Amino acid sequence: MSNYSFFAMVNRMKMIDRWALMQNTTKENIAEHSHTVAVIAHALALIGNKEFAKNYYAERAAVLALYHDTTEVITGDMPTPVKYYNDEIKTVYKDIERIAGERLLNMLPEDYRIDYKPFFEKQEGDAELWKLVKAADKISALIKCIEETRMGNREFEIALKSQEKKIAEIALPEVKYFCDVFLPCYYQTLDEHTK
Repeated sequence: MSNYSFFAMVNRMKMIDRWALMQNTTKENIAEHSHTVAVIAHALALIGNKEFAKNYYAERAAVLALYHDTTEVITGDMPTPVKYYNDEIKTVYKDIERIAGERLLNMLPEDYRIDYKPFFEKQEGDAELWKLVKAADKISALIKCIEETRMGNREFEIALKSQEKKIAEIALPEVKYFCDVFLPCYYQTLDEHTK
């Protein structure tokens, strides 16, 4: 029996820090970030189903979110201002991500690759779920900005306003509902949550 390193590589997500260009009061790695995105994507799907008569597969949204940044164990986390600086860099980076995804898939036994392929090569049937994952990713970034500014870190003030604007522009009722009902609590202290 051969050895396959896919899961050992996925485990290394905890070693890839996010927000590398920013002074952080608390470090965040892509494993922690992916967990947060999965929780929020799952919630967005449930909100869509319960509040807006959608028919999302909430558990699949969560799993897609868990793997959404996995290629960064090979590529590292490229800061957003660099990754999206212009269309040429964005296109090259997408190609690098695709190659990293192929490398990771090849670290699995052949019979398992088809099961993990949708996490690295987006399938048409998952298009609506990927929209939720992308929205959850932005909400997660906003939450990080909220946490940092609440700790007095002025480094995140502009990023906070930018993330709030990006989220306000998302045309998904699930996102608006989450922001109206759940997001305000992220601005509160622990004592305010438990009183």
